[in-house]
Amino acid sequence: MPQLGAGLDVELLRDFCQQAEEHGYGSLWVRDHFLWPLAPQRGYNGRPGAAIPQQFQSALAPLELLAAVATWTRTVRVGTSILVAGHHWPAQLAGRLATIDVLSDGRLDVGLGVGWSVEQHDASGTDIATRGRRLDDFVPALLACWGADPVQHDGPFFSIPPSIILPKPKQRPRPPLLSGMWSEAGLERTRTHFDGWIPSGMPVAGSKAMLDDLNARRPSGMAPLTIHHLAFVQHPNARALPGDPVERLAAEAREAAAHRFDEYIIDPAFWEGVADPAAWLDVPQRFAPVIDATR
Repeated sequence: MPQLGAGLDVELLRDFCQQAEEHGYGSLWVRDHFLWPLAPQRGYNGRPGAAIPQQFQSALAPLELLAAVATWTRTVRVGTSILVAGHHWPAQLAGRLATIDVLSDGRLDVGLGVGWSVEQHDASGTDIATRGRRLDDFVPALLACWGADPVQHDGPFFSIPPSIILPKPKQRPRPPLLSGMWSEAGLERTRTHFDGWIPSGMPVAGSKAMLDDLNARRPSGMAPLTIHHLAFVQHPNARALPGDPVERLAAEAREAAAHRFDEYIIDPAFWEGVADPAAWLDVPQRFAPVIDATR
């Protein structure tokens, strides 16, 4: 979705959604970011010294935007790629996500991850040093809220007293839970806690190899992980690659389709072609050949 940068208004956002749906896109996604630190303690994506992209200086709130997308559309799925668990608390988030699933008539996918920004964790009242262990308690607490009432959860980070927690999601038993993690520890959590995986910015072959390994070691009784491969039109903090980005992404989409990936997601947010917000309205039609390639 158009989400980052100044100049986005309701008409542009609604028109973008409806054009995307008319052109046959299968899903629309939002990300989770709410401040741009002036003196960051960690580089972008946890990489030492990596600048945080300027586009993050303004970011529409993900769940509020996704609620609007749910009411502007009828067929596309709506998803989070990703929500940072450290920005949220499971009982409140469960209700907000269930509301979006109701508003979308059961079209929600929930991507979760641990994040990398010290400052955003501090501003959320959480500790980045415990983000992995906190997620390990966050997921079962969230799932408990979506389960049968009365809900109760007692864990190392979260405690929910016996309660009625409504609404429940429209999807039964619940919306798919997707992992946006790729570290060694994050992949282990993906293997054991999640329904699917969203690798971003990786070669298709690399994603496929890692997916095969994760599924080979999947706990008994769990369905194979789905894969929702995210490709950047232009990588953050990088120059645009030579050639037509549509042709490049279409070729990669054909490769993903040959591997039977569940989804191929394109992210134009850091592309110089949308430096002018109005240019977002050209994106659905311009990148439509990528849809054809996935088929």
